[in-house]
Formats: sequence, structure tokens, C-alpha cells
Amino acid sequence: MKPVRTAARAMLASVFVISGVRILINPGDNRVEIARRVTDRVGPLLEKVDPRIPSDARSLVRIKAASDVVAGLALATGHLTRPAAAVLAAGLVPTTIAGHPFWSVGKPESEGHQTQFLKNLALLGGLLLAAADTEGRPGLRYRTSHAAARSKHEVKRAVKTAKREAKIAAISAAAARKLPG
Repeated sequence: MKPVRTAARAMLASVFVISGVRILINPGDNRVEIARRVTDRVGPLLEKVDPRIPSDARSLVRIKAASDVVAGLALATGHLTRPAAAVLAAGLVPTTIAGHPFWSVGKPESEGHQTQFLKNLALLGGLLLAAADTEGRPGLRYRTSHAAARSKHEVKRAVKTAKREAKIAAISAAAARKLPG
């Protein structure tokens, strides 16, 4: 299954790496204008959190593109795949909402936007699967709950063994007292 996972991750990540590099090289005024649909709402929140965080649309587009490149490369190369997929998924949501608002455009244009929206929705599904994929190994929640159960079982076993050894020692001591000597 590993070769399939490796190939699937590389294929899934390729669109983010390629588009991220293109946007980093030239963010384009059209792309920045489209991003304003989201950044105008998010910008004031970012300024409240930390005034040093850039809140203008062009900077946010470039930051998102850089995160796509870094997370895409991490996903494609198999490093930190679950967090990388989660970062890509989180970035895909506002991009899809801003870039493909099929619900607010006219009929001929809405069909193209709806198709792109659904493609991004499919990408989001793949990213969510990658973010949840433990590669056949148990997840952290399973491991911790089972570790607690194993510890409890080991303590019970140790108590039982200690009782048995104490009983044997008591019997041996009693037998030693009965011996003439």
C-alpha cells in the first residue's frame, strides 16, 4: 500500500506546489481582487490578533501561496504528511469560497465556477483523508487508551504475582520453623 500512498500524496500535492510557485512569482491583480472577498473580512481580525501580521490582500495571497508550496512539498515527500494535509485543507476553504462563488454570478459563468468549486471540494476530501491517514498504524488516541488498559492489566498481574510469592514465602518460613534444628 505504501507505493500507492506515496504516489497519491505526490499527485494531490502537485496542484498546490505548482499553483503556489506561480502565485509567488506573480500574484496578479485579478487574483488579489478575488482574494479581497475573504481578506477584507479577515484582515481586521488579523490586525486585532497581532498588528505585525500583514493584512493586505497581496501579502495574504503570497503567504497562502508560500504555505501551499511548503505544505505541498512536505505532503509530496512524506514529511509531516498529516499536518501538511491539514494546512492545505484549511487554506483551500477560503480560496474556494473567494474564487468560485457560483451562487452569486450569472448563468453562463456559474457553471464553470460550480465545476471548479466541486473540483476543489474533491481536493478537500482527499486532503482530509490524507490528514486522517495513520498509514495503518494506530492513532494517538487508540495508543493512549490501550496503553492505560495495558498498564492496569500489568499492575493487576504484579499484585497477583506478589501475593503468590508472599504466600510461598510464608509457607516456606512455616516449614522451616517446623524443622528440627
